[in-house]
Amino acid sequence: MISYAVWLYFRFPLSLRMVEAMLAARGIGVTYETVRQWGRKFGKAFSDRIRQRAPARGDKWHLDEVVISIAGEQHWLWRAVDQNGFVLDVLVQRRRDSRAAQRLMKKLLKSAGTPPRVMITDKLRSYGAARAKIGLYVEHRQHKALNNRAENSHQPTL
Repeated sequence: MISYAVWLYFRFPLSLRMVEAMLAARGIGVTYETVRQWGRKFGKAFSDRIRQRAPARGDKWHLDEVVISIAGEQHWLWRAVDQNGFVLDVLVQRRRDSRAAQRLMKKLLKSAGTPPRVMITDKLRSYGAARAKIGLYVEHRQHKALNNRAENSHQPTL
């Protein structure tokens, strides 16, 4: 039961409450906090196994940034997700400028090996400037509605 709950949480873009509801539908009464603790304890092993068995990453990247607070200071969490919902990379930085976007893109290109076919972002101009500085000549779509894959990503950040 524990392995099933942790597998659901890490394999699909589900929230803790959604996993709790799915288990409740099967007659298993656990709280979302219990699922969260199981994820913290057993999640790394499940996440690694899922990544090894996962198909190749997609060629359409969704990039997004969100503000977070760490020890009372403002930081930016930069995320990259492919079209299948797999989290490609996560990066925490103090700034939200073209240098920060450039750092994320270099890290993505290094881990992916090949550039994406399409890059989808919100309307932050730093992405375009960083793409030009790197010399990454791919289709760049900037539209708020297109970037929902990254915006709605419930994948945990390990």
